Amino acid sequence: MKRIFFSFAIFLASGIAVSQPVVKQAPAGFDSLQTGIPHGRIDTVSYSSATVGSVRRALVYTPPGFSKNKKYPVLYLLHGIGGDEKEWFRHGSPQVILDNLYAEKKLQPMIVVLPNGRAMKDDRATGNIMAPDKVQAFATFEKDLLNDLIPFIERKYPARKDRENRAIAGLSMGGGQSLNFGLGNLDKFAWVGGFSSAPNTKLPEQLVPNPDEAKKKLKLLWISCGDNDNLISFSKRTHDYLAKEKVPHIFYVEPGVHDFKVWKNDLYLFSQFLFKPVDQSLFSKFTVLGIPASTNVRAAGYPQILPDHRVIFRINAPEAQKVQVDLGRKYDLVKGNAGVWEATTDSIGEGFHYYSLLIDGVAVADPASETFYGMGRMASGIEIPFDGGGYYAEREVPHGEIRMKRYYSEVLNTWRRFFIYTPPGYDQSAAKYPVLYLLHGGGEDERGWAMQGKTDLILDNLIADSKAKPMLIVMMDGNVSSGRFNEQSLRTFEAELKTSVIPFVESNYRTEAGSAGRALAGLSLGGIQTLYAGIKNTGMFSYLGVFSSGWFAGQNEITDPQYKFIAENISSINSNLKSLWIAMGGKEDIAYNNCKTMMSKFDDLKIKYTYSEYPGGHTWPVWRNNLYNFAQVLFK
Repeated sequence: MKRIFFSFAIFLASGIAVSQPVVKQAPAGFDSLQTGIPHGRIDTVSYSSATVGSVRRALVYTPPGFSKNKKYPVLYLLHGIGGDEKEWFRHGSPQVILDNLYAEKKLQPMIVVLPNGRAMKDDRATGNIMAPDKVQAFATFEKDLLNDLIPFIERKYPARKDRENRAIAGLSMGGGQSLNFGLGNLDKFAWVGGFSSAPNTKLPEQLVPNPDEAKKKLKLLWISCGDNDNLISFSKRTHDYLAKEKVPHIFYVEPGVHDFKVWKNDLYLFSQFLFKPVDQSLFSKFTVLGIPASTNVRAAGYPQILPDHRVIFRINAPEAQKVQVDLGRKYDLVKGNAGVWEATTDSIGEGFHYYSLLIDGVAVADPASETFYGMGRMASGIEIPFDGGGYYAEREVPHGEIRMKRYYSEVLNTWRRFFIYTPPGYDQSAAKYPVLYLLHGGGEDERGWAMQGKTDLILDNLIADSKAKPMLIVMMDGNVSSGRFNEQSLRTFEAELKTSVIPFVESNYRTEAGSAGRALAGLSLGGIQTLYAGIKNTGMFSYLGVFSSGWFAGQNEITDPQYKFIAENISSINSNLKSLWIAMGGKEDIAYNNCKTMMSKFDDLKIKYTYSEYPGGHTWPVWRNNLYNFAQVLFK
């Protein structure tokens, strides 16, 4: 893999700006002993631990040119569950890595302390290292570190004693300790690093219960892990929480597993940040690899999403002559070794996006991605996380269900199906529920809202937060004609809704009777179907939601009869509808002009409506947000 470089100015304490190149991976030879350069010194020290009730040992590295007449910041560097104070020294060569960095003038002079993180009298890594008392000793080390070791180091060495001159980092079990102790003691540490942090890492909400305090006090929070490390989920859950809470940090994913090749690279990179001003705006760019998209098939490593929402695609197609990814914009992939093609996109917007591979001009689904029915066929999809996506996150709340139900349509003379969301507690309750009939767009079907739309998660969270009433949501198939979109296809849809779907739902589910307990909404084509069937039947529906849609601008055989009907029924429409809720994706939405023209005509006709706009175009991120807001209006 190519090593990528970028640079920024580091302003030293003296105020002199030094341009320091920072690499995303350590260069060859970074951990090799060099002759002809100054070397630091590494010694064993003993200190009395009141916490443990014994004398304990640690290694201490002092930098080249160390002087007792000068004050130094201190890094506490912790080992893993199977190691002791000598693990880094034996396998990680920290003194070699740091000596080489000093020779290149890339480090601030610092003392590095390598303690034994197993705070018990028999602290050797012998016997059953997973024994409960030995595991507990790693937690006990917090007290030993704060009350015994740090005071000892600050008495014996010319160490600076303020939090801004203390750092803590570690690997595996030591990575969990570093996050637990560092983030749990922000009055003691301003620099915190977790390398491949182990399951001892606290839950993110416990690590950072006060995000605002962390933002103010942390100089650097570094979280790193190898992409093939089985423990990466612990690092990712911490990163996800920090990203949601907007706590600046580096989430560094690199090629590798749970070994010292990864951890030496981490030390090389992490140490260069310490005890200097840092540019937090660069944090999101500081990574080699991303995290596999949540929409990938099981165990697929690509596509990967980088912290700044660029996407890395990697396709194995050795016989292909040209490979592209069509993600709204087409990206050319470059062929590498063994016929593997790769490209990195620009930053991609929030939420769900369809995409296709173009292999020698033929559009195909990516075998590494889950497929979704959209664009009139099965297509690949990618989910881009974003800070505001918590309203459809999986949370510890009561969950409803999405069920598939088959029925026979007398209108179309065929078996059909719909998906239905039942709220939490539906089966245990005798209550009757209002119903939202929710329609997909063109090129999609009844699976759209159930899969791409995340309807169940949106409603589960809203109901748990008491922001929406428990309701049934019926996601029917709006594809009722294989022919041209016209007045007849809209009539057929209306008949299917009124004479097939609604009667079947009300015969098979516990529903509230009457128009007050019914709502109809849809996106794009489903929005037009909502306008047609909803406006004509306000005696059946009290709420209509029109997402990214609107009657076509200009005069035509479909639009004209609709406005004629509206003009003749203004009073009943306004009185029957509790809410006509219209939402768009902003000017980038392809239906924007039609919608604006329609609302202008509604204004002329004095039709009451509510308008909402959410940036993002004609896409699922917009429609998820529309459902989130519209559901809060319903049945109240």
